[in-house]
Amino acid sequence: MNLYTRRELLRFLAVSGATGWAASHLGFLINDGRAASPLMSQGGALDFSLAAQAGRLSLAGRRAALYGYNGSVPGPRLEIRPGDQVRIRFANRLPEPTNLHFHGLHVSPGGNADNVFLEIPPGESQIYEFSLPQDHRGGTFWYHPHIHHLIARQLWAGLAGLLIVRGPLDDIPEIQEAHEESLVLKDFELDADGNLLTPDPTPQIMQGREGDLVLINGEFNPTFPLPKDGLLRMRFLNASVARFYRLQLEDHPMYLIATDSGPIDEPFESRELLLTPGERAEVLIRGERPPGRYRLMNLPYRRFNMGMMGMRGGRGMREGRSMASEEPVVLATVQYRESGRSLPLPTRLVPVEPLARATGARQLVFSHGMMHGEGMAFTINGRTFDPERTDAIVKLGSVEEWEIVNGGGMMMAFDHPFHIHTNTFQVLNQNGKSPPFQAWKDTVNVPMGESVRVRIPFQDFPGRTVYHCHILDHEDLGMMAVVEMRA
Repeated sequence: MNLYTRRELLRFLAVSGATGWAASHLGFLINDGRAASPLMSQGGALDFSLAAQAGRLSLAGRRAALYGYNGSVPGPRLEIRPGDQVRIRFANRLPEPTNLHFHGLHVSPGGNADNVFLEIPPGESQIYEFSLPQDHRGGTFWYHPHIHHLIARQLWAGLAGLLIVRGPLDDIPEIQEAHEESLVLKDFELDADGNLLTPDPTPQIMQGREGDLVLINGEFNPTFPLPKDGLLRMRFLNASVARFYRLQLEDHPMYLIATDSGPIDEPFESRELLLTPGERAEVLIRGERPPGRYRLMNLPYRRFNMGMMGMRGGRGMREGRSMASEEPVVLATVQYRESGRSLPLPTRLVPVEPLARATGARQLVFSHGMMHGEGMAFTINGRTFDPERTDAIVKLGSVEEWEIVNGGGMMMAFDHPFHIHTNTFQVLNQNGKSPPFQAWKDTVNVPMGESVRVRIPFQDFPGRTVYHCHILDHEDLGMMAVVEMRA
């Protein structure tokens, strides 16, 4: 049988006029795992077609049966600017319902914008439309499905894509001249035939599913260039269902320049960077070491304690992974290359505006246990998710202070990353300790037995949306609630 490379097949299809047909019918058959060029807004608008579909594609050199957007894992990278109009013609070609969530964007939660209550049945389509506010912060965001009870499974299967909002940070001269790379961190678990493994219901789902194939941009140990005496800008997205990434670049400090929802005041030097599921960060790396190859590593991190449960074996997962005994894992390699000029670190970035005093306060307790008629469930304030119930009502234009308490559960404890849709927040303290810098966030880790206090301004958009744990198995097991913003 004559097998074409992707480039040869696309050349043939272009000559024959069949490229559009192939994109809609062949899907994964013409995908070789390489990242496509970003879809960028033009003239203040981004208008494109996006399909969620099932098929086989090349993943780290293997043929794998997965879900993907437009035939790739991760999906197309989108780039927009404040004030842009976004229109997405979305088709569901999966065997189950799905939808889209634009994680971190400050846009309407209703209608056909960032509405997680929309459900697109198999074989049907939906036009998503929203305008990005003129004052929207630049940053690294992403899109993924958000159908309750299916979120973890669909993300596990590959449905995720990067969304970049360009802003003032991109206009700083040193950052403009830095070499930029985007890194989507995602794990998988495949059998010998390339089929995605489904975790056992307990304890693996309760712990949060993790795979032993840990990739960046769908590749195993890719290499990224670092200009000698220059700067490498790395945008990180943790697109995993449950895996935490404790990142370290061999023999190099990382200079944090932005968190989830925008830049910070000035570069913050750190030897490690912890990213929980859903979190993003941007760092600068200086090419100031002897030229060579350096490893980007994922260091061990204990995100759960199981007590007596979950420690008796079972397929693969999970006694050792994300536990303190795990060995460091090499995720990527940074390779020095010659540079035309020396670049210093910028000294100032983008000011983080202080928040007004809070006018309201509430406490959320994240916990889990046996629920009558539900079995093991994960809860917020003792209740599992009900889309028909409103758990919190806030006044549009107000600022509230929320305390998120990790209350643990019977015989086991987990870290819980808290995420809220539509509106971002600033972290005030964790167990009474203030953060080393101020930043805008939409996802923050609440470690086992600890609490985090955040201040949230509810601005611009009325409507109903959700907050939840971003270990998505926990969310699917009930750890999500509804907040309604009222004028």
